[in-house]
Amino acid sequence: MACLVFTPAASDLRAQGTGATADETQHTEAGVIAVDEHWSVAEMSGDTHWLDQMLLPEYRSVNNDGTVHAKAAILAGAAKRKGTDVAKAKQDFADYQKQHPSGTAVALHGDTAIITFYDPTLGPQKGVKSSDIFVYLDGQWHAMYSQHTSQRG
Repeated sequence: MACLVFTPAASDLRAQGTGATADETQHTEAGVIAVDEHWSVAEMSGDTHWLDQMLLPEYRSVNNDGTVHAKAAILAGAAKRKGTDVAKAKQDFADYQKQHPSGTAVALHGDTAIITFYDPTLGPQKGVKSSDIFVYLDGQWHAMYSQHTSQRG
């Protein structure tokens, strides 16, 4: 979840460089990572329909300054990019990942997953940039909460 997603709620791009092509409905680490990667592209291409389905109504994103952004703010930010070519958004996302490497750790317990993104030079104990919390409901992963830090990588 936090380097440059183009909404006021995020300070970074989401999933970093897994190259995952996993089925987003899989109740696995690969499945939730695929959803997180799709999230970045959806925000960058203005896919508000997909975002509205993926983000839970209670979704909140907390920036490194403590500012909270609700689901509506994420959708409004993405709506400004509606019509952006998906292929271009995917390429921009891939380019950003190359320029801003990030490690990814997933903790999966039951129907809850926490994806943590960290500075690979500092590791997951000292270099956490952001975390996203997902809940698996009705055969799909849904984002519930994101937290961003001031750590940059």
